[in-house]
Amino acid sequence: MQIDNTVTVEEAVQAVALVGDLSMGQPTDGSIRAARLAARLAEADGAGPDGRCHARLVSLLRWSGCTANASGFATLLGDDVGGRDAMLTHTLPANHPLTVTSVTPLARIHCEVSGDIAGLLGLPAEVEAGLRHVWEHYDGNGLPERLRGPAIPTVVFYASLAGDLEILARTHGLDEALRMIAAMADRKYPAPLVRTLTDHAQAWLDALDTPAPAADDPLLARRVPLAIVADMVELKLPWLTGYSRKVAELAEAAAAHAGLPAAQQRSLARAALIHGIGRAAVSNTVWERDGKLSAADWEKVRLVPYWTARAGVQIPSLRLDAALASHAYERLDGSGYFRNLDADALGLPHRLLAAACAYVALCMPRPWRPGHRADDAARVLAEQGDAFDGHAVRCVITAAGGPAPASAPRKSLLSEREIEVLRRISLGESNKEAARVMQISPSTVRTHVESIFRKLACSSRAAATLKALTLGLI
Repeated sequence: MQIDNTVTVEEAVQAVALVGDLSMGQPTDGSIRAARLAARLAEADGAGPDGRCHARLVSLLRWSGCTANASGFATLLGDDVGGRDAMLTHTLPANHPLTVTSVTPLARIHCEVSGDIAGLLGLPAEVEAGLRHVWEHYDGNGLPERLRGPAIPTVVFYASLAGDLEILARTHGLDEALRMIAAMADRKYPAPLVRTLTDHAQAWLDALDTPAPAADDPLLARRVPLAIVADMVELKLPWLTGYSRKVAELAEAAAAHAGLPAAQQRSLARAALIHGIGRAAVSNTVWERDGKLSAADWEKVRLVPYWTARAGVQIPSLRLDAALASHAYERLDGSGYFRNLDADALGLPHRLLAAACAYVALCMPRPWRPGHRADDAARVLAEQGDAFDGHAVRCVITAAGGPAPASAPRKSLLSEREIEVLRRISLGESNKEAARVMQISPSTVRTHVESIFRKLACSSRAAATLKALTLGLI
């Protein structure tokens, strides 16, 4: 039986917005609030229903490329989450290392991936264009293309102004926020829009305390794969590429072996796809730390499933799936997190998800170790009897030994050699590292990468990885 792992476009957008807020160090409803302000600004500027909808969507998705450049910001600022929060709130230290030269490649990755996500969600061209230029400034000093004035989609200014008002009013107070925004008139955004925002800012912010009406657009009711959210999260750490998809396939099959009803099989697969949402809240400096994590690092990691659980609060339709997902790291002996539950509080679905996550993680390579062979992974998992349920482990191991999924029919888009190169670079390997493993020259790898980019119509490894996952190429 094939489980329906789809959600509406609106649900997918809400989930991606949450991941973006976590990645940028913002409150989990930050993008939702900014989106409401953007729609108000668009309406006051004379935009019709479509224009207001586009402003809302660009605001919700403006951080959707931030997982793809998290490693770059971690290197640049020392902490991609806290550093970008300081960037947005204008609280970076005076000697910060942000320059046009250092930020341009990161902005380019962000905008390309954001635009591609809009395309994957089937959103209007106006939304995709807005996301591809979301860092541009009215005076031509924005990024990545340094467009000027009328060359920038107006929806960019709606999203930019609304986002700045939401963040700066929250962190500096309204008066100071409006002063900071006014100082950027005709620099970051057009002065007439600044005046419109200033006239209504207090009333619009006050209105955020009332519930927002439900989005009513047939476009947003279409269904799209929930895996888009998993793929976006995993761009943060290349060695996680495809991890949640694999866990979902295995958890679904293990649930069938365990005899769970179809509804629980579906929820397990969906939980597996979103169980990593909370990773976005933890800086890459923690995830990429050499050696043993400190106690402070572990406290941040322990909150990963908590933030995943918050997704269910913000997106009611995913509430049950997110609740199940947040149990992925609980253990029978009480050593798991974040709730420290023990066997008495963990049902079979929880146990199956935990075992599937652990098995797939063991089989995949990590920067600190190679991937285990299937039999070694099964042995390691079975030996942890105090932490994992024996029956769940047996169901997972049995399911893992089943037939592999049929090959995707679109694999002909790339040659087998190109697929292997793409698989290597999607895991974060450099051209030299991929060449060494494949026993070919770095220049040959570079040629294959250029061909991959051309065939997939992309210009960064993150965008190529996202498209390849969606097309079933890796």
